[in-house]
Amino acid sequence: MKKKLAFGFIVIVLLLVAAYLLFPEILLNLARDVERRSSGLAKKEARVDDHQIVYLEGGKGETILLLHGYGGDKDNWTRFAKYLTQDYHVLIPDLPGFGESSKLSTENYDIENQMRRMDRFTEVLKLGRFHVAGHSMGGTIAAVYGARHPQKVLTLALIAPAGLKSPQKSEFAKLLEKGINPFLVSTPDEYEKLISYLFVKPPPIPAPIKVALAAQKISQMAFNEKILKDIRKAHLSLELFLPDIHAPVLIIWGDTDKILDVSCVSILERKLKNSRTVIMKEMGHVPILERPQETATFYLDFLKNTADESSRSDSDRLLRKTR
Repeated sequence: MKKKLAFGFIVIVLLLVAAYLLFPEILLNLARDVERRSSGLAKKEARVDDHQIVYLEGGKGETILLLHGYGGDKDNWTRFAKYLTQDYHVLIPDLPGFGESSKLSTENYDIENQMRRMDRFTEVLKLGRFHVAGHSMGGTIAAVYGARHPQKVLTLALIAPAGLKSPQKSEFAKLLEKGINPFLVSTPDEYEKLISYLFVKPPPIPAPIKVALAAQKISQMAFNEKILKDIRKAHLSLELFLPDIHAPVLIIWGDTDKILDVSCVSILERKLKNSRTVIMKEMGHVPILERPQETATFYLDFLKNTADESSRSDSDRLLRKTR
């Protein structure tokens, strides 16, 4: 009997090892499911015009819409969202063209079109007013949304938003001038190089999961290239939209960002009416992944302070009316 139990245990261990080594995609999906559950998020879908949008949702309270960057997906936000779902209702879509959402070769995925899709997404989900936070390309979409729909946006958080003419060129910009784009990954080695550009201290990733992530990036390369062409063809300048943003804005940027140089902060501070800035030390391009708890703390403090200021303003207006 003991021999049979020992043999059975060995078989189970061998099967787990085989799954770990031979089926990294399964392991990646399991890891994502665990992280989503621990962050209080569930995967859902919504039909928005021609696109099926897959998104994560969790928590209760005021709504926060989180928009990921170019080449990213909804799970870029999962660890960050863990600290929000205790007090807020959080929505994290895969932007159309990315992740599990529809990818339609006949559609245009430039910033303005993506912004309109996100507006339709909020209409389908019957949202009222809400907070919006975006990272990189998602930050650009968030900012344009804030300028186009000021009546819907309570606050904005722009985490290293793209679309600004940087006073100082980043390493990424210099690579683009040479015809090299690290985001267009075609080999596992190129995926490793992308990680080195994105982070100062990359989050630990088990080897099989890294294999699965690299494979996903490689499979997405052709469509990512199509989206990049759409964005470039539109020639959108984020700077033009900034004066039309009325909501309070939190700017977060890593001081060691190799993708979008931190010198862009000066443009945002000069053009925005009401902004606060956090420059994170020894931080790369993706604070929400590199140090999610610290980044979430900055964001939650901003939301609390903004709410306190709004309450004081309402009280002042009430006092003036009663005098």
